[in-house]
Amino acid sequence: MNSATFIAPLFLLSLGASAQDARQIIQEVQKRQHSNSQRYEGTLAVSGGENRVATKRWTFERLGSFGDSKAILRFTAPADVKGVGLLIVNHTDRASDQWMWRPSIGRDQRIAFQDRSTRFFGTDFSFEDLEERDVDQFDLKLLSDDPDAWKIESRPKKSSQYTYSYLWVKKDNYTITKIEGYNKKGLARTIEYKDYQMVKGIWIAMTTEVFDLARKSHTTLKYDKLDLNLPLSPDGFTLQALRRDS
Repeated sequence: MNSATFIAPLFLLSLGASAQDARQIIQEVQKRQHSNSQRYEGTLAVSGGENRVATKRWTFERLGSFGDSKAILRFTAPADVKGVGLLIVNHTDRASDQWMWRPSIGRDQRIAFQDRSTRFFGTDFSFEDLEERDVDQFDLKLLSDDPDAWKIESRPKKSSQYTYSYLWVKKDNYTITKIEGYNKKGLARTIEYKDYQMVKGIWIAMTTEVFDLARKSHTTLKYDKLDLNLPLSPDGFTLQALRRDS
């Protein structure tokens, strides 16, 4: 999950402003972070108990408008996960469709809706965290209006592992710096976006840190070789492509 896509699962005036104003803030976030396509290579460091760290690498590509896009991510290392891929088809009016490809068994698996809250292949991202959801899929409320940032409450209109989330949005550039996701038991996951850089006129968080409170583990995702608005073919975002490119 990154601030250019989610996110954010997901993610203008005074404290007394209406819910419509909170919606306008998130609309502006999505507008400023919009790109027709995206590609990057990522390094993931998964830290668990006893200070053990597992490092993975994946490639990520997405194509389409925000919340109505398609994406494929694929592990490239280490050897035991190489070739494992995930196809995500996002929708503006409902949760995404997702399929995972496992070369070891030679078949793809549709991710059931009830499994969206589970970890994606040993990382602290859940399957839901990897999808895009449009602003219209949430009820939004402005909670605080600090000098540097807004704090917004987000409640999903559709089924989600999160009962509600808190988002922090910087005022100077409309970037999300932090998301806290809450379920019925309390705070479940925290996502922090760091090391923002301007890429082709868009602020991109080059580092994403995900903290799983129940497991007491976290994953750090760092971008490498990121590019935006490059020519990508729709043919590369199908089940056939997911199987073919492993």
